Amino acid sequence: MKKILPILFVFYSSFSFSQDESTLVKTSDQVPSFEFEKSPGKIQTISDLKGKLVLVTFFATWCGPCRQELPHIQSDIYNKYKSNPDFELLIFGREHSWDEVNKFKTENKFSMPFYPDQGRKIYSKFATQLIPRNFLISPEGKILFSSIGFDKKVFETMKKMISDQLKKK
Repeated sequence: MKKILPILFVFYSSFSFSQDESTLVKTSDQVPSFEFEKSPGKIQTISDLKGKLVLVTFFATWCGPCRQELPHIQSDIYNKYKSNPDFELLIFGREHSWDEVNKFKTENKFSMPFYPDQGRKIYSKFATQLIPRNFLISPEGKILFSSIGFDKKVFETMKKMISDQLKKK
């Protein structure tokens, strides 16, 4: 029985976190190359973050499940790891501008950073549809975890994975 449990866990984990045909990057894939505005006019690339554990989240201001998940990202992830030099949180507003993400951030009293992804330039490298989405990227640039939607159990798994990965550093 002890030998079967790890196999069942791997199978269950793969099944529950596996992604549908709209997911373009899978677990263990190299993160797609992309650049984004860290602040208006200041460009950063994902490769600039090599060596850090990176959580990439895609949301939209009108998305109900996104609005459920983001307060948990703020309280359970950002507030806990914002000072950790080995962690970076990238929250992209799919099809949103700086004005839209900044207004959303202010109205919802978030302190975590939000970035625009106008025209789905970044999102389209990861998926074709469905939000919220999370992708956890290893310091080596590999996809460690991905999720679609907001499910508390899946979110808890992601939190544990972040914690475990940062303990390795």
